[in-house]
Amino acid sequence: MLFHGLHKLTWFPLMSGLLVLGLPAFAAAETTTSENDKTPETMVAALAEDENVEDVERSEPRADANSDAQPEPQPKTTATQATPTKPASKVAPNIDLKEVAPAPEPTTPAQAPVTETAAQEDSEVRPGEETVTAAPVSTEPQPAKSFTLLDSEVLPGTSTRLAWSPGIQIAGLSQPTPVLVVNGAKAGPTLCLTGAIHGDELNGIEIIRRTMYDLDPEKLSGRVVGIPIVNLPGFQQGSRYLPDRRDLNRHFPGSPDGSLADRIAHSLFENIIRRCNMLVDIHTGSLKRTNLPQLRADMNNADVATFTQGFDRMAVVHSSGSPGMLRSAAVAAGITTVTMEAGESHRIQEHQIEAGVNSLTSLMERQGMISRMFVWGDPEPVYYDSDWIRAQHGGILFSEVELGARVSEGEILGYVADPITNAQFPIRSSSNGRIIGMAVDQVVMAGFAAYHIGTEAEVPGE
Repeated sequence: MLFHGLHKLTWFPLMSGLLVLGLPAFAAAETTTSENDKTPETMVAALAEDENVEDVERSEPRADANSDAQPEPQPKTTATQATPTKPASKVAPNIDLKEVAPAPEPTTPAQAPVTETAAQEDSEVRPGEETVTAAPVSTEPQPAKSFTLLDSEVLPGTSTRLAWSPGIQIAGLSQPTPVLVVNGAKAGPTLCLTGAIHGDELNGIEIIRRTMYDLDPEKLSGRVVGIPIVNLPGFQQGSRYLPDRRDLNRHFPGSPDGSLADRIAHSLFENIIRRCNMLVDIHTGSLKRTNLPQLRADMNNADVATFTQGFDRMAVVHSSGSPGMLRSAAVAAGITTVTMEAGESHRIQEHQIEAGVNSLTSLMERQGMISRMFVWGDPEPVYYDSDWIRAQHGGILFSEVELGARVSEGEILGYVADPITNAQFPIRSSSNGRIIGMAVDQVVMAGFAAYHIGTEAEVPGE
């Protein structure tokens, strides 16, 4: 280790050393431990490892399908039921999202949480309460009601751009985060799409843009709320993290008086996420890793397991999620939620974007929100079991396999070459399966998670 031989570290020499070495500032970031829990011995604390690795390795195992303890549906609670109704202060303008328009203005400099739901609204529909095998067949579709979000009333059959401001910036320099809303002319569930919670993950931004701009509110049943760029400061700086060097996806549902990350998470969760019935949080690999298009889902949750069947050509990896993740907090709040992983960070990848848009289209068709001539492809397997294979030596990684390849136990996936000694160390597969995630060729240290291998299992109910 870099500081192995030092007996005592102080903050100033540590930061000076980091600057000299050119290491990113977040390498010495604080953990999410509260200020009261810190001790004088807490000198250096690395950020948690990429959740692409962590949420798989630390996941609760899936319940045995043959056991008597089958997963039970979560309570059909609505996260807005405890908040009294408050009328919107204005009617949102009807905007054709396909047209180029100025950025939206914030409603107020510091948005107070608005989580109300009118009693007559139809946002109580939850996946699993009605059939999800096809668009619901009824004699007459029910007309939609107005949808209140961010202190604005979105009329039925309209689309608009709103602005969310967590109220944490310097007031004179604050910049609102755009929120796209399509309120269909017919009643239905409310689907939320979030992208770029990590500011360097670009594929999800384009997936949400194409999905939202392709919707016709006159033909939509329900509502779709899209936030293409949640972490706007990180996106502008090309950084995964927030300005306080924290990972936003470790702070949900947040708190109104905590750290910067806690406050942003709380504002997003209370103002927007709680207004939805379903959520797809879109990510990519990070730390120079790439992912086969896939869903991360807690398959022990019956509602979530059923929900995953609506995504066409999308592999599913069982993961119970980590504390602080948006997915975990949303599921705990009664919102059916999955994480979508597609590609790698800092890049726009057309084939990954197409896969994401296709899967969201199939989801909305399966939920009865849209009606299209949709041809389903061959179903991808559900990878209940998966393992990350770590490099045992430091050096330069050279892969022998490609993303999506099927591999056998013992097969060489790649090797790590020592550029000085010329030693080469093979990395072998631990099982038969498929490469559903991997590191791109790069310099690695011992212990770096290099290959994610999924072991196939049958889709529930088939």
